[in-house]
Amino acid sequence: MGQIFDPWVYLGYMAAQTDRIALATGSIIFSQRHPLHLAKAAASVDQLSNGRLVMGVASGDRPLEFPAFGVDFETRGDRFRQTFADFKQALATEFPVIRSSLTQLEGADLLPKPVNGSIPLLVTGHSRQTPEWIAEQADGWLYYPRHPHMQARMIQDWRALVDRVAPGRFKPYAQSLYVDLVDDPTAAATPIHLGYRLGRDRLLDLLLHLRDIGVNHVGLNLKYGDRSAADVLEEIGREVLPHIHSEVLTHERVSVG
Repeated sequence: MGQIFDPWVYLGYMAAQTDRIALATGSIIFSQRHPLHLAKAAASVDQLSNGRLVMGVASGDRPLEFPAFGVDFETRGDRFRQTFADFKQALATEFPVIRSSLTQLEGADLLPKPVNGSIPLLVTGHSRQTPEWIAEQADGWLYYPRHPHMQARMIQDWRALVDRVAPGRFKPYAQSLYVDLVDDPTAAATPIHLGYRLGRDRLLDLLLHLRDIGVNHVGLNLKYGDRSAADVLEEIGREVLPHIHSEVLTHERVSVG
């Protein structure tokens, strides 16, 4: 149930077409799938891409989809949490013994295992979990774009929570962003659903600001754009990303010096 291709088929295709980029989902609905099927598919993509898979995961928010899978919509939070635990155990342990409400596994192993021993899991939104659970169990948090002042406060709260429940671990803060990139590079930003219509110069300003307030990763979504995705990606790759890289290097040099 989705807007494009099956994610695992699509990820396998992209793994074969690329060499270095991370392959990220945003998000796999854990509450609609069996933990072992998820673990098998995810580890396969991870192996085929040489460890490049990063998974955004969620409990789901579309009531219409759940009856199709025979899943009670109201149980999605509990199912998400149990699937999350079974998924991680199946991939982290040889011949795991899993006896849960969803999985009964004993005397058999799930292969392949991830290249680096685990697959990073970023919880999307709250997925009907507490912030404390997310900070303790997830490898990072994937949230929605908010006003920069609100986003800055959320990031500060996230960092403090991670320091408290998972001291010594870095857990990134990531966000999505809908972008309608217009032809005029200087066009001011005007709000659209969960993002902005703007020119590339203002997009660069926005991305640098998000970096400065602590956003570690931004997932750009071109769904609402009028231009072809290929043209927009080409322009961002040529005119925006090199400046972000240059700014990062300059900042690092100043900090070290």
